[in-house]
Amino acid sequence: MSEKPTAFVFPGQGSQKVGMLAAAHAEYSSVRDTFAEASAVLGYDMWELIQHGEQDALNLTETTQPVLLSSSVALWRAWQEQGGAAPALMAGHSLGEFSALVCAGALAFADAVSLVRQRGQFMQTAVPVGEGAMAAIIGLDDDRINEICAATEGVVAAVNFNSPGQVVIAGYTASVESAIAALKEAGAKRAMPLPVSAPFHTQLMRPAGDRLAEAMATIEISVPAIPVVHNVNATTETDPDKIRDLLVKQIYSPVQWTGCVRAIIDNGIKDIVECGPGKVLSGLNRRIDKALVSYSLEEPEVLAAALKELA
Repeated sequence: MSEKPTAFVFPGQGSQKVGMLAAAHAEYSSVRDTFAEASAVLGYDMWELIQHGEQDALNLTETTQPVLLSSSVALWRAWQEQGGAAPALMAGHSLGEFSALVCAGALAFADAVSLVRQRGQFMQTAVPVGEGAMAAIIGLDDDRINEICAATEGVVAAVNFNSPGQVVIAGYTASVESAIAALKEAGAKRAMPLPVSAPFHTQLMRPAGDRLAEAMATIEISVPAIPVVHNVNATTETDPDKIRDLLVKQIYSPVQWTGCVRAIIDNGIKDIVECGPGKVLSGLNRRIDKALVSYSLEEPEVLAAALKELA
């Protein structure tokens, strides 16, 4: 383990973009091998899609999830290929929790690629397109957001506690729109609808959870070699059956990202590596605690810098 205790965190949907990881793919054989393995599982050329496909195609939930999982695992393998030390903890945001479990040795990569494609399909079909929505709420206390959502007619709830003052709500479209108006009136600085087509992490996703449970029934889960902090309860777990249950619950439960990062901090860690495309989590983590130091692995030069700093 590194002299500096670190945590690796893995992003969820929203970090994908056409052309990502081109330099890493050219530099590291482990990255090329990872995308080839994912393509063999899915039956199409994932790397071709990432580099030359349309952004709209990349944004389809059933495509985005295996693409981001593969991207994160590829960068983790590149880190290992270059002699990077194992972190003390891992965590992933929503889909990223699957990436964390693969990199922690709890899930086989090929199993996870197939599983998250199904997860994306289940999530997309749980609520008809147009009937569900999500919105980011900036600058309002978590408790106040919960109160207003509870008082709004229909189904709407806080589903991503991303950082203090940054929460995502989701539910039926009309309910989300009503909640946005009430939250602005209550003092929210911003309330922005998000470009997604389903109300992720709400109780409306329970049918998706039921289908995911069926799909996971035959998937082998091992004790993680590196502890993973789970979204549902911001704690680690070693029992494979309980991990399976947490992955199912996660699909219809709020993502407690602030709690996950605070659990990392409570373990005496201030160096956090974002293992995946983009820097979304690094931004959230700084909002949670300005003392945290963030690193990225997306480009070879920043991976090399992280290796040097954390050795």
